[in-house]
Amino acid sequence: MALFIATGLMLFALFFGAGNLIFPAHMGQQAGSSFLEAVLGFVLTGAGLPLLGILAMAYSGARDVQHLASRVSPLFGIFFAVALYLSIGPLFAMPRTATVAYEVGISPFLEADETGTWGLLIFSVIFFAVAFWLAMAPNKLLDRIGKVLTPVLLVSIAVLAFKSLVDPMGELTAPQAEFASHPVVEGFLAGYQTMDALASLVFAIIVIGVLQAEGVKANDQLMRLTMGAGFLAALCLAVVYGLVTYMGAGSVEITGWLSNGAAVLSETANYYWGTMGNLLLLVIILLACLSTAVGLIAACAEYFSRLIPQISYKLFVIVFTLVSCGLANKGLEGIINFSIPVLMLLYPLTVVLILLAFANPLFKGRRIVYICTMLATLAVSFLDAWDAAFSFSSETKAVLASYLPWYAIGLGWIVPALAGFVLGLILSAAGFKKTVA
Repeated sequence: MALFIATGLMLFALFFGAGNLIFPAHMGQQAGSSFLEAVLGFVLTGAGLPLLGILAMAYSGARDVQHLASRVSPLFGIFFAVALYLSIGPLFAMPRTATVAYEVGISPFLEADETGTWGLLIFSVIFFAVAFWLAMAPNKLLDRIGKVLTPVLLVSIAVLAFKSLVDPMGELTAPQAEFASHPVVEGFLAGYQTMDALASLVFAIIVIGVLQAEGVKANDQLMRLTMGAGFLAALCLAVVYGLVTYMGAGSVEITGWLSNGAAVLSETANYYWGTMGNLLLLVIILLACLSTAVGLIAACAEYFSRLIPQISYKLFVIVFTLVSCGLANKGLEGIINFSIPVLMLLYPLTVVLILLAFANPLFKGRRIVYICTMLATLAVSFLDAWDAAFSFSSETKAVLASYLPWYAIGLGWIVPALAGFVLGLILSAAGFKKTVA
């Protein structure tokens, strides 16, 4: 039982980083009185999909993300795994951990003229130096994160959230923009930005490795503990998302409309306890962001050291740490804007791959089913990514929306994915019998 709880808490801490705090808080401001519906959608992608990812990796028996994605084709497996690791690693998620930690935890203590480039640069160097030290011993992640950092993190979050529940800042405002018409869908899409569904395929391998290092050898016990850890982590995520979203929803009357969740959290903590509130938030944000950064550095370095065995794990840790430190200085909004097109491309592919992993016995692992389903999904997710990066004209969007159900709300990939799956089943029945390895 102790190992199960420690592993589940470690997994929660690996998931719970920068985006898991700032995006629910910002979403809460926009959702207002519709925050419950928005939370439902957010939990589906921010907690439900990560849970499915953990379960899929345990259920499929895949060695890693590349092995699972290679069911489409070996080349696709490499490209997908590299793109996923770089997205949740040095290009987006890892730099964001330091940037959010600085903007939420450190900036409130600095004068306006001290919050420029040099402050972020100095902080990011120190932050990633600590993350580097922790990531150099991945076999100690359970002790350092699951048994130490996570309990402190959860208690700190509980203190802030409890205060917002018993003493709300203000009345809930009317939902804004798309949250007024379809808050569940908007919450679902907002959950993309946590990147946790992408990370779940990676963190599952970390959990399995940690459990094996703790002496768990039997496959059935390994699967049970991995799945149990996934359920515990998802439950903790869902509870925190609900509390943080409610906190944001009740903040508008006092703080006004703010441009990002980092500002929402900072203003909320300051409202309740002044400087002590900001200190509490500093503890929360540093623990959350640091634990995620360590897990991502370790996971990325481990994968690339296997992909390119000529380069050691230690050297990859150094490279990814330095790249993340450099990109962190783009600032929070710059990182978010840069990452959205990539997320619109990768998220649908990840969701479909996870679902296919569960459905694999139904079509006996026929490669043609994987190929047809993933190609159809890729076609639409590429359009979404292009639109996010360069923006289609209103006429083009109208045409796409007329042919693709739910395209206007960002879910246009669902019907093509289903159509590709059916086509794959038909082709499989017609004679395409080759199964995946």
